[in-house]
Amino acid sequence: MLAYPELVRSGTVVKLVELLTHENVDIVIDVVELIKELTDEDVGNEADDEDEDEDEGEAGSSREKGLKLLIDGLLENTVLELLVSNLSRMNEAEESDRQGVYNTLNVFENVLAFNPTLSRTLVTNTSVLKWLLERVQAKTHDDNRVYASELLAIILQDNRQNRLDFGKGGGVDTLLQVLSQYRKKDPVDADEVEFMENIFDSLCSSLAEPEIKSLFLEGEGVELMVIMMKEKMLARSRSIKVLDFAMQGTAGTACCEMFVEALGLKTLFSAFMGKAKKQKNPLATTPASEDATHILGIISSLFSNIPSDSTARVRLLTKFVESDYEKVDRLLEIRESAEARLAVTNKEIEQERREMVADGEEIGPEDEDRWYLRKVDGGLFTLQTADYILGWVCMEDDGVRAHAQLILGRKGKGLKDVVKVLKEYHENVSEEPADAPPDSEDAMDTSDGTSASKSKSTDASGGLSQKAILEGLISFLETC
Repeated sequence: MLAYPELVRSGTVVKLVELLTHENVDIVIDVVELIKELTDEDVGNEADDEDEDEDEGEAGSSREKGLKLLIDGLLENTVLELLVSNLSRMNEAEESDRQGVYNTLNVFENVLAFNPTLSRTLVTNTSVLKWLLERVQAKTHDDNRVYASELLAIILQDNRQNRLDFGKGGGVDTLLQVLSQYRKKDPVDADEVEFMENIFDSLCSSLAEPEIKSLFLEGEGVELMVIMMKEKMLARSRSIKVLDFAMQGTAGTACCEMFVEALGLKTLFSAFMGKAKKQKNPLATTPASEDATHILGIISSLFSNIPSDSTARVRLLTKFVESDYEKVDRLLEIRESAEARLAVTNKEIEQERREMVADGEEIGPEDEDRWYLRKVDGGLFTLQTADYILGWVCMEDDGVRAHAQLILGRKGKGLKDVVKVLKEYHENVSEEPADAPPDSEDAMDTSDGTSASKSKSTDASGGLSQKAILEGLISFLETC
């Protein structure tokens, strides 16, 4: 790493990048491999590790500065544009070219690992998004297809503009088409499982944007995910996660309505009750607890978004009334389990708090935030979601409310405990509506020339924020 400044000053970086335009593809492939090695954050660490006397923090800083200087030099000489343009020159039927493609993707990963914000530069200045979408559609499965899916997931992870470009480029339809092959068959090995999960993750990330939810709906994504959920293949768990993301917020209202129309309630509540057949495939990677979290998320979105007095809402509420309130009993079981997990987490946090006080350490806002996030992961999120759903069903059906009070009473609990949980939930959510409209310049034009962000659906509460919905639930439950 210490030699990197000299590589830049001497003009070596410029010469390296120039070689990427060489007419001999073999030379280009060799240069790509060298750039891959140079941009690897781990290169040089071995020597530093052997020097026990070197200050670790100073060494890390030197490596970081050296790598930044190198990457800046490469970017100034349009390395990203040349790397992407060279992808079309490589024939993956040849082993050397196939490795060249792999190393090119590795360079992109190295650069984005060092500075994630460069993902926008990569997408803006090159046609990488188009290439990745074409590559994941390949009929033959190989390492480069997996790597392309991984890079796509990275690019879409946390950049709104990248997601919008993905949508404009037909990305949603492409991924739905790729995923459709897993309706009836499972991936053949762990590598293909990773590929499938990367595609699902890419879709989930993009669904954070209201515009992508609209494209997902238009592309019959809801119907495809419901089919996958029914088939109970490996894709089942991931389809549940996608539906959770698609149905969140006011922009997810239309997806919620389509979910009910596509007869998703029966399969959803079968999974909610634990009646779905257990996966026996050794390649399965999703824990049951993750499925349960997303199932609760879907039910929560259905109550938030489906219009009052609609047929769809009646069908939803009926699920909690039928079979002697068995869904209510299950919800209360989930609540009790989450409460027990949270009690353990709270005990651990209190112990840490006492130890810090005893050691004379000051407890600051960062500590409180860290502990709150631990509580969220340690049962609080599940408890809050379960009680949010419980609040809705109790408010909308007298029979459900009476049954819930009866079961809670047997455990020494009551709706006052639900109110307590919802109040903490209320304190930690935003005043903004669940899906604030994007800035006008960010709005994505649809095929008919209208702005996708302006065709947002209205939820059951008329676009109320989650905070306002919680206030209404709390106010009602306090009178019970």
